[in-house]
Amino acid sequence: MKEITVEADVNNIGVVTDFVNEILEENDCPIKVQMQVDVAIDEVFSNIAFYAYEDKGDATVIVNILEEPQAVELTFIDSGKPYDPLAKPDPDVTLDVSERPIGGLGIFMVKKIMDDVVYEYKNGSNVFRIRKLF
Repeated sequence: MKEITVEADVNNIGVVTDFVNEILEENDCPIKVQMQVDVAIDEVFSNIAFYAYEDKGDATVIVNILEEPQAVELTFIDSGKPYDPLAKPDPDVTLDVSERPIGGLGIFMVKKIMDDVVYEYKNGSNVFRIRKLF
């Protein structure tokens, strides 16, 4: 298990992605899985950066490589405003783009490409966990 804590700023998405990718490469993660994880990092971390804090704050990302079954688990932790992105209903993707309300597609996409997505508010922190098998 490894972790990184950075300011919750969209400019740090690359820092987090590089940190996670280095761990994935060390564990022979297939490139397709790595690309899906990268998309999820971009979405989850940008949501924290834009919405968690009124001003500035930090976000911690914990990377855990699981053995049986082989998977990567990422846990995003911030002490910003409590917010469960999984509480909103999935967008109706059958509607024309012009008929859909703005927002909600990013988390929907994360839910579709990850094998497990869990949110909890614990000890004054938002804890958002994603898992992808490989």
